[in-house]
Amino acid sequence: MSNIVLNTLRFKHPKLALLQSCSSFSDLKIIHGFLIRTHFISDVFVASRLLALCVDDGIVDKSINVLGYAYGIFSQIQEPNCFIFNILIRGFSSGAEPSRAFQFYTQMLKSRIRPDNITFPFLIKAAAEMECVKTGEQTHSHVVRFGFQNDVYVENSLVHMYANCGSIAAAGRIFGKMPFRDVVSWTSMVAGYCKCGMVGDAREMFDEMPQRNLVTWSIMINGYAKNNFFEKAIDLFELMKREGIVANETVMVSVISSCAHLGALELGERAHDYVVKNHVTVNLILGTALVDMYWRCGEIEKATRVFEGLPEKDSLSWSSIIKGLAVHGDAHKAIRYFSEMVRLGFIPRDVTLTAVLSACSHGGLVDKGLEIYENMKTDYGIEPRLEHYGCIVDMFGRAGRLTEAENFIRKMPVKPNAPILGALLGACKIHKNTEVAERVGNMLIEVKPEHSGYYVLLSNIYACAGKWEKIESLREMMKEKLVKKPHGWSLIEINGKINKFSMGDTHPEMGKIKRKWEEILRKIRAIGYKGNTGDALFDVDEEEKESAIHMHSEKLAIAYGMMKTKPGTSIRIVKNLRVCEDCHTVTKHISEVYGREFIVRDRNRFHRFRYGLCSCGDYW
Repeated sequence: MSNIVLNTLRFKHPKLALLQSCSSFSDLKIIHGFLIRTHFISDVFVASRLLALCVDDGIVDKSINVLGYAYGIFSQIQEPNCFIFNILIRGFSSGAEPSRAFQFYTQMLKSRIRPDNITFPFLIKAAAEMECVKTGEQTHSHVVRFGFQNDVYVENSLVHMYANCGSIAAAGRIFGKMPFRDVVSWTSMVAGYCKCGMVGDAREMFDEMPQRNLVTWSIMINGYAKNNFFEKAIDLFELMKREGIVANETVMVSVISSCAHLGALELGERAHDYVVKNHVTVNLILGTALVDMYWRCGEIEKATRVFEGLPEKDSLSWSSIIKGLAVHGDAHKAIRYFSEMVRLGFIPRDVTLTAVLSACSHGGLVDKGLEIYENMKTDYGIEPRLEHYGCIVDMFGRAGRLTEAENFIRKMPVKPNAPILGALLGACKIHKNTEVAERVGNMLIEVKPEHSGYYVLLSNIYACAGKWEKIESLREMMKEKLVKKPHGWSLIEINGKINKFSMGDTHPEMGKIKRKWEEILRKIRAIGYKGNTGDALFDVDEEEKESAIHMHSEKLAIAYGMMKTKPGTSIRIVKNLRVCEDCHTVTKHISEVYGREFIVRDRNRFHRFRYGLCSCGDYW
């Protein structure tokens, strides 16, 4: 390196050539030392180029505080100019401490150096990174003071900053006054309506844009996905393809995640095919999204194959496959993957531990679950959180060890939340323990008085015990507190189209669906099915209850799926609530009579019905 330095310094303009020879952080330090010894560091041109190398992404060393080193160079410059200050402001605006950009700006003003149109976009960016609208407003006042309010680059930065900070009205005012709007201006506004959940307004602006680039499409699709408009995200992706725009990894993550939430396997497989066909790089985020999509759509085998084929893995991808195996009821395999993850040196996260403890709970592996729980802090440095406590309570409860579950709750260092108490109440229903249920139920209603599910669950426990006066008391309490049971709905994908069913809704083919259901009912009654009305509403008579349970959304979805698919085809359904006992029994019978496979994803887990049996082993 020293020979390179000596040789380059012999030329007419050696400074630039010297810096161009720099290819690593160690090179930069050697050159810096040489410039100090030869006093070339006093040359503002040389110092500015050296400083630019520190801030430039081309010189990166994660083990070194590069920006801190840049500040050290800056402190050696006797008369820094605007260009030098802008380099530091730019570097810190994107760093871990964006507020320090304003320290350099203040020093710049004290040095009587006038900022230019390059200074303000980076200051505004720093304010956006801080998500501090007050700092942004102060910067805006300086923009006006120095006369840069009509610079399109500065205006775009202000629109982005206000939108990012949630001040959509302020962003809109600037946007409305801009004499010239480019694609960046429009994209900033669309990104800010999306971030604030105003996706309808964002779409209107998106449709009005004179031109759109890949970033704009990505922001709008991601906006839909982030705000739970999953079908719209997929529809917009289809429109994007028709317009000849090729998606990148970011777009595909949003699309595949939307398919996962909808449980839309066919659409998800098409998206995966698109990734392969268009040579989209399957990075860690996209790879994990694919794993997530497949198990959420009921294809745990495909999820496992995709996971095994990932070129690289991290804790999140391991956590995803472990969670998938857990909710699909393969507890032993989930534990094997967890052990392999640890053996390979990956550090489990909170979500990883939640997933593996959940697997132990659903698989009835109490001793293994307790072992993992006890080792959380010592082996992995993770303090148990409410989710982990909830898994242990659920694990004890499902195993019928209700006294141990209650004792565990009493000894917890934090107050139990509604999900923890709810897990124990659910176990009381399974094991028909009215005494514990009453204690826990009253605690739950106190903690979460607006949650209808706990009232209904407790009332069903009372019904099984014949405590009708208690049911009446609960009913009055619900009326008094204006508590209403949420509507259940089920989704089924047929030929790439999502169909949604809920009790009482109309459907163009409802007449055919009801006739199909009557046919199914006759066949399963012939093998011994009798309606279980225990989970139905507790304030209607038995005849109404039976009618109500036969109109449950998943039953309508099953009938529709059997109408629209060929014999032998697997039927996949997504439900927003826990599958009721009667629907669970019915689906087992249908799988036996018709020789069909049904994969149902409810609020808690997957149920795979085949040959009259369910993968949960009736343990859910």
